[in-house]
Amino acid sequence: MFFRARDPQALGTWYREHLGIGPGDGEPQGFPWTREAGPTVFEPFAEDSDYFAADRRWMVDSRVRDLDAMLTQPATAGIEATNREDVEYGRSARIQDPEGDPIELWEPL
Repeated sequence: MFFRARDPQALGTWYREHLGIGPGDGEPQGFPWTREAGPTVFEPFAEDSDYFAADRRWMVDSRVRDLDAMLTQPATAGIEATNREDVEYGRSARIQDPEGDPIELWEPL
């Protein structure tokens, strides 16, 4: 995943501190985010979708093993979880990075 940021170094540090993911050292073995087997969803949304903020062009949706445990670290830093949802196929909640981009954390059943 590649994206632009106003302050790449600070944003990379934020993702590492609060979600345990972040930029590598430029070498494949240095990339700290290895995903487990499971589905990867690629889903363009309509321009007028209200699924996430209209002023945002993208949202990361990450699968997690334990939603409550994953939200503990951001919560201790004062990062509020919103849009909590329990549905028949899993649980999710959202946080925002310092640049306002939405991050959905998803715990499948």
